[in-house]
Amino acid sequence: MWQAEVRVDLDAIRDNVASLCARTSAEVLVAVKADGYGHGMVPAARAALAGGATWLGVATLDEALTLRRAGVETPVLAWLLTPGLDLHEGVGAGVDLSAATTAMLGELVAAARRAGRPARVHLKLDTGLARGGAVPAEWAALFEAAAKAQAGGDIEAVGVWSHLACADEPGHESVDRQLAAFRDGLALAETFGISPRYRHIANSAGTLTRPDAHFDLVRVGIAAYGLSPVAGKTYGLRPAMTARARVMLTKRVPAGQGVSYGLTYTTSRETTLAVVPLGYGDGVPRHASSSGPVRVGGVTARIAGRVCMDQVVVDVGDEPVAAGDVAVLFGPGDDGEPTADDWAAATGTINYEIVTRFGSSRIPRHYDGEVAP
Repeated sequence: MWQAEVRVDLDAIRDNVASLCARTSAEVLVAVKADGYGHGMVPAARAALAGGATWLGVATLDEALTLRRAGVETPVLAWLLTPGLDLHEGVGAGVDLSAATTAMLGELVAAARRAGRPARVHLKLDTGLARGGAVPAEWAALFEAAAKAQAGGDIEAVGVWSHLACADEPGHESVDRQLAAFRDGLALAETFGISPRYRHIANSAGTLTRPDAHFDLVRVGIAAYGLSPVAGKTYGLRPAMTARARVMLTKRVPAGQGVSYGLTYTTSRETTLAVVPLGYGDGVPRHASSSGPVRVGGVTARIAGRVCMDQVVVDVGDEPVAAGDVAVLFGPGDDGEPTADDWAAATGTINYEIVTRFGSSRIPRHYDGEVAP
């Protein structure tokens, strides 16, 4: 008998990826960073490949090497590299690595020489997000250094890339501005003899809303897991994750009863309270206090009072809820249960954060579908 669990429908991931692949002539990279957005990195990677993805993306080199150790031989791009990392194992494993500075290029050259093979490099440009990537004033130096390293056989400039800031807001003027800057960067790269096989800038939102941003490769993240990056649009995607637990106990309390730490919630009538063994130690946002929706006993009720580390209390009114009943925090919505989008709205965040939080190792994660985990 299980107490609390996360269930992941790998067939949903596969089918979401297949749907995304059908929307573009570009190759599709699926981001499986952060333990597959909480869905499990290796099983999510296998489901994505079954759906037609030809690339995988991760944030860290350790994540990339975990995929390699699991037997995943597909091209993998790792893009979050700080100075001083030991990069030669990644180069030796054929992991594609990102560089936005001449200093990082120098580290990749050294790693390539140690590994005895060229480093596969994607040169990152900042086209307006002002996060990672070289700013325009640095592009020429970056391309010149990359061309020199490539001529020396130390790197292969596989890609030039960037990232969109507001593609999840269709029609936002920054998207056109960033695409124009990206094209300028690509043209400048050509003048230094850098002709990358892969030019990429589109994320999930860009893939769904801007076909002109697809170039040679699109990088999809949240959409692969069935959640839309664009508010109010589903694009036929199916959420893959369900988070649920069994009610631990119920109790009847009178009107005026304070509930949970701080007694911030007070019952307005005689009511039944259901204690559910999931809390912020499992991924439930503390911001869900007195707001998070839970489906139990055939109705959707709200968390009563503060979210605790290991449990929440739900005010179910007069519903005949009993210990052992299943309480669903979120799922695909098929049976009227809340979705990750509902939780995001209730807690003032985004669906990405909701599912990624539930990657806690304390909650057993089980897989459904034909795709093998």
